[in-house]
Amino acid sequence: MKRMLPVSLLLSLALIVSCGPSPSATATPTSTPTVEFKTPLPEPTEAQVVPTNTPVAPPPTPTPLPTPAEEEEEGPAVTDIMVEIPAGPFTMGNDNGRKDEAPAHEVDLPAFEIDKFEVTNADFALFVETTGYQTDAEKVGLSRIWRDAAEGKDNHPVVYVSWNDAVAYCQWVGKRLPTEAEWEKAARGTDARLYPWGNEYDPNKFNGKDGGIRGTTAVGSFADGASPYGVLDMAGNVWEWTADWYEAYPGSSYQSPYYGKQFKVVRGGGWFETADFVRTTARNATSDTAANDDLGFRCAR
Repeated sequence: MKRMLPVSLLLSLALIVSCGPSPSATATPTSTPTVEFKTPLPEPTEAQVVPTNTPVAPPPTPTPLPTPAEEEEEGPAVTDIMVEIPAGPFTMGNDNGRKDEAPAHEVDLPAFEIDKFEVTNADFALFVETTGYQTDAEKVGLSRIWRDAAEGKDNHPVVYVSWNDAVAYCQWVGKRLPTEAEWEKAARGTDARLYPWGNEYDPNKFNGKDGGIRGTTAVGSFADGASPYGVLDMAGNVWEWTADWYEAYPGSSYQSPYYGKQFKVVRGGGWFETADFVRTTARNATSDTAANDDLGFRCAR
């Protein structure tokens, strides 16, 4: 099945009670009510995402997750494996990328922790079971919700979750979403690498279009694609929500009509992305109520 490519900045329609798509300059409506987001260069616009029913290539052998820790007083019994990112400066941005990635600039961050894995269906299910939470997609009655994608895939990243859903989960476990700067440092380290594993593109080190899987894989399946700090799936599998609004970098002369407090930044690329869109500096953005089959998250603190 075909998907429109290439893409740049993810823009998705806000979920509304009528579930109808909002206007977009280049949007191609799909035949289902699922909110989609893909964008051609140089400006973010929408395009359809049509997942295939069967993968064209076998998925890699999943890396088993450690058994979730027993529930303690300070938090629920979900997978809680975090990587500490040390304090200090790193280079954020890319002068040779797309216009919204420039200029490359130094950012000095305090130490923080970030989830080693993307939040899984099993952990999100425990959140829902414990709290009775309803996702944005469920509230407006979309035909595809996170439960549909989760069946038989406990260790896959949860999808069809909005920014609001991600924030709610993070708060439940006593964490938060990473900032855009934190996400990029965790993905590229301090040597300004273009991909989590280095500067050379390698489709065998992440779940993307060139790998031919055409869907999510169990988190941690691509150990060779780990970031310098050992964080997994920072390229491919699912796009990941960050805490920040989509804004110009300091010193940038590029202005986009999509800047401002209207779209949230997503990072990392999904399972249907190619080299440009899984770079550590590639930026994308979408509405905070967007829900899609290749959009998930991880937490920080």
